[in-house]
Amino acid sequence: MRSIKMTEPLWTRLLGLSDGRHRPTPFEEPGLQLYGPIAAARGRFVLAQVGQSLDGRVATISGDARDISGPDGLAHLHRCRALVEAVIVGVGTVKADNPRLSVREVKGPDPVRVVIDCRAELSGEEGLFHDGGAPVILIQSKEAPERRYRAQVIRLAQSPAGLCPHAILDALSARGLERILVEGGARTISRFIDQGLVDRLHVSIAPLIIGSGPSGISLPPIDALSQAQRPAARVFSLGSDILFDCELTPRSRDASVSRQRQKVVVADLTSAPLSPDIG
Repeated sequence: MRSIKMTEPLWTRLLGLSDGRHRPTPFEEPGLQLYGPIAAARGRFVLAQVGQSLDGRVATISGDARDISGPDGLAHLHRCRALVEAVIVGVGTVKADNPRLSVREVKGPDPVRVVIDCRAELSGEEGLFHDGGAPVILIQSKEAPERRYRAQVIRLAQSPAGLCPHAILDALSARGLERILVEGGARTISRFIDQGLVDRLHVSIAPLIIGSGPSGISLPPIDALSQAQRPAARVFSLGSDILFDCELTPRSRDASVSRQRQKVVVADLTSAPLSPDIG
């Protein structure tokens, strides 16, 4: 197991790699092995991050998700935010946690904040519209009622089940946002994974047993373990939490796509399980 010890020179190097000031070099140090592929990614790149307990829960039954990850797990999440161009969450996460989606735990740029709000459920009074932070983009259905927000609204065609993750990423790419973090909630993350759109998956595990509540990832059922995704994975110690860094492309991601029997879309997330660490 590799231990992550983030130093100021190392973090400065990663930020320089992210904004193009530094050229990629062999990633030998554990911090570079973990964060280098994110910072150096060019073109479309999707990272999904799940923070969960030892028993695989991301929240309590009532939706309390804020304190699952330890301080080092939270710092890791904020590093990921700083190295991408946009962070995606579902409307359920915003309604439950009122997140800022900032990088206040580390130095670096705040990502553009993208909220999937299929039915225009947000009122416009939520904190992220008024906190003076990074720009906000709302992804809504063309059939949703039109409301005024302090945000850019992208309206997409909706199928009976919701909005298509491919169309969401295409809309963001058209606006120059290609390095993406899908942060929550659990159903949003699962849909992007099941559509084969996630390049790397980070699963951060905290020494906590919740006992019940939503799980971090929920994909269509399989009959045999031979059908399960077995991505190449590396394990890192963050300090307070343990992180699995999983590569979902190309082998396991292609297997996921070929296994699908129907198109999976991002539904409206009114009753979706909530994700942790959206502080």
